[in-house]
Order: sequence, then C-alpha cells, then structure tokens
Amino acid sequence: MNPLDPAASAAPRYARFSRRLRGMLLDWMIAMAVLFGAVALASNIRSDTAARALGVAAVALLLLYEPLLVSRFGGTLGHIWTNLRVVDDRGGNVSFAKALARFVIKSLLGWYSFVIMAATRRNQTVHDLLTRSTVQMRDAAKARAGQFIAERQEINDAAMPSRLRRTLVTLAWLAVGIILYVVTLDAVLQAGLQAGVLSNDCLDRNYFCSPAERVISIAAAVVLLVMLAVVIGLGWRGRLFGARRVQPEAAA
Repeated sequence: MNPLDPAASAAPRYARFSRRLRGMLLDWMIAMAVLFGAVALASNIRSDTAARALGVAAVALLLLYEPLLVSRFGGTLGHIWTNLRVVDDRGGNVSFAKALARFVIKSLLGWYSFVIMAATRRNQTVHDLLTRSTVQMRDAAKARAGQFIAERQEINDAAMPSRLRRTLVTLAWLAVGIILYVVTLDAVLQAGLQAGVLSNDCLDRNYFCSPAERVISIAAAVVLLVMLAVVIGLGWRGRLFGARRVQPEAAA
C-alpha cells in the first residue's frame, strides 16, 4: 500500500493478529481487575445477600462488557486503546445482537477462531465471518504499516488450483498435521513423565498441574494453533503440495 496514493489511504485497513492480540490482552487485564476487585470487596461485606448481588453484578458486567461497548462505540476499551474498531460489513457499528453473537462465538471457539485469518481477504476470524464484520484501524492517521493489511486480492488465474481442491488438500494436510502432533505430543508427555517433569495427576486431572506443567500445556496449545494457522494460510494461497499454484515460468 502506497501511503501517497489517495485511494490507498482511504481504503479500509484491516488489523493484524498481533494488534488484535494486544487489544484482547488489555481487555483481559480489565476483566481480571473487575473480577479480583469484586472478590476482594465481597470478602469484606458482612451481608451474604449483598455479596451475592455484587457477584452477580460483576458477572453480568463481564458478560455484557464487550457486546455493549462494541455495539455502542465500535469496540471495547482494549480496541479503543489499540486504535481498533469493529465494523459491520454494511458500514458503521455492528448491532447489539451481532456484537453479542461475536462474543458468544469467540468465547466458544477461543483461539481456534483466529487460525483462518491468513486465508481470508480481510484478516477475518470465524466470529468475524459469521457475523459479517471486520476489525479495522480506528484512526488511519495513527496507524503504522506493521499494524494492518490492505484487502488481499485472491489469485484466480488458471495457475491457481480451484477452491475445492485447495480446501480438500488443506484438510488432508491438517489431518496429517494433527496426527503427527498427537503422536509427537504423546512421546513428549511420556518422556516428561519418565524424567519427572510431568505428573500423572496433571495429565489425568488438569487442575492438579504445577506452574511448570501449566507452561508446558500452554506451549503445546500454542504449537497446535500456529500449525493450524500456517497450514490453512499456505493451503489457501496455493503453496501446499497437492494444490500448488503453478509458477508462470513452470507453466511455460
């Protein structure tokens, strides 16, 4: 994107995952502050009824925080502080119903909602696609090049495999990748058990894990997410064996 091009400067700027992650981390810190603040306050209240009411109010606030702010202001505090805005495909803010649907879908899918971003033209997640919305830079004048992308132009020439073939090949590679991941993870876990790094209590009952075991669990989840995202991105761009885009010189 050339910043001197008026058409380019007016085009939507879709947020990268790293920018969205920063906004989510800020929202998470706000949620933790509200939660721990409510717990601390409730522990000092002598009335059980008042403490329960405070708890209900805190939970309601956390559940409605994102839908209300996204529908009213185009984003949460995390979005606003990171110069992001949730935009309806029809223009303007999404409705409260859409904002609530986005929140529910994102909560159900978790990080897996983000693995398809590289395969979409506008860096959309699953909850973006299902609610027909995008996350864009709120103020283009404050946006830096590494924070956003322009809309990707899908290559549909004769050298690019069909969408069906790319989808099937990508699914096949995902299946192979997941199988290899499970086999490798099992071998690592068994080695961890033998070395005393992991415990059976952690593997059998996840809530008995030590901090070190929690780190290993998170690392394993991150590896899986990155693998899924990379395979989906490469597959949709025609870079996987079985559905590769033929280079012009090769086609000639």
